[in-house]
Parts: sequence; structure tokens; C-alpha cells
Amino acid sequence: MLLQVQPILGTRDFARGVAFYTELLGFNLLFSHNSNYAGFRRDHVELHMQFQYEHEMQTTRLRFFVDDPDALFAEFKPLDVFHDRTCLADTPWGTREFSFYDRDGNGLTFYRHLRP
Repeated sequence: MLLQVQPILGTRDFARGVAFYTELLGFNLLFSHNSNYAGFRRDHVELHMQFQYEHEMQTTRLRFFVDDPDALFAEFKPLDVFHDRTCLADTPWGTREFSFYDRDGNGLTFYRHLRP
């Protein structure tokens, strides 16, 4: 079951991007990892941000909050949609997830939190 989606916004200047969302737009910083990946929340809206090089700024990335990423991984695996680095893993930022690109290069990540 798909539960929600969170966009990953690209930024060329990570510190400036974090400051914009926290200081100007009133989002709370949920986490920041290695000064290149962060999550924000305001009310019921969660956004993620990742440093991107100029040539990466043309694509969209979506994060789908799901109840069982293992089951979806097993469902999608035989469909030949994964790239050679797609794997299901627990992340340092506290999720279990896997990612791949759609046919137009848009990034899709399916995840759940490791702790409730």
C-alpha cells in the first residue's frame, strides 16, 4: 500500500538551501546527513533536499512512504526496472529503502522508517 510521497529537491548550495527552508519558510530540520542530504517538516508536509551538480538539476526524485518496501522490492525485481546498483537496504538516516529510475530518468525511492 502506498502511503505518501515526498519530493527530493535539488540544491546547488546545501547550506543556503537549508537556511531558506528553515529560516524563511518555517520548516523544521528533521535530519541532515554529510552536508548533502536533509529532511524538513512543516505541519504534515515533509520535504527532502539533496546537493546536486548542475547536470543533475533537470530530473525529479520522488520518495514514496510505503508499509512494506521488502514486498515492493520483490514485486518490482522481476520487471527489469532496476539499475545495476539497486538494492534494498537500511540507511544511516533511519529508513529501509530501495531506489531506481523511471524510463525518463526520474528517481523513485520506496521506503519505510526503521523506528515507529
